[in-house]
Amino acid sequence: MSRICSLFSGSRGNCTYISNAHGSILIDAGVSACRIEAALKERDIDPASIDALFVTHEHTDHISGVRVFASRYGTRVYATKGTLEQLDGMQILNGKFPVEAITNSGIETAGMKIAPFATSHDCKDSCGYVIKTYDGRKIAIATDLGYVSDEVLQSITGCDYVIIESNHDIHMLEAGYYPYPLKRRILSDKGHLSNDACAKLLPHLAQTGTTRFLLGHISENNNLPQIAYHTALNSLTGSGLRPDRDFLLSTAEPVSRKPVEIL
Repeated sequence: MSRICSLFSGSRGNCTYISNAHGSILIDAGVSACRIEAALKERDIDPASIDALFVTHEHTDHISGVRVFASRYGTRVYATKGTLEQLDGMQILNGKFPVEAITNSGIETAGMKIAPFATSHDCKDSCGYVIKTYDGRKIAIATDLGYVSDEVLQSITGCDYVIIESNHDIHMLEAGYYPYPLKRRILSDKGHLSNDACAKLLPHLAQTGTTRFLLGHISENNNLPQIAYHTALNSLTGSGLRPDRDFLLSTAEPVSRKPVEIL
């Protein structure tokens, strides 16, 4: 049996826990190590039991806790070569924990096969991950996307559980207080995925095997969870798919208080 929980999600920090009978991993550590430890312990998870930490890219909301957490527990850190180069330049890699570059072929650890796929974002070498557990479940994490490339689509199609970015409502962003250059960045092909772009993708995923969707990285300033949810729901039901029968849909909270979900 596999378990997954989005511990933190959004512009203030991201961290996802995934486990199966043979071990557990984290995807990103974008809040302090103390907050990650507390979130794990609230769920009766020993932080020392984490076998590996996978980083998607070097932005602060994904790496804030990496150095302290990995140093404290000797956790092996994986990321693409470009991301590791950035982390090294930021003095995150301090020699107190093992580090390994992950290639397209992926690696096996904790009873899982983890493989990256390239994403379009304004950083050096960002990626998402597909995780295949020992019992054959496939989980995809696809956030911080400027757009859904062919590689992203191919990688996440057929996954049982998909955490997908639904970052902003375009009208809220355009009418909001962000400076114009920042709005252009978010809306660009190297920015973040809008509710509409996310929703457009979901029927295809549901029709090719995905049964659970978690909308993640929801902006606290340019979106509302209920807007993201209903935009996605309307797209799915408009394609003839039935909630709670053909799919389960939920939104990730900035700090999750929900119990770990069991796949």
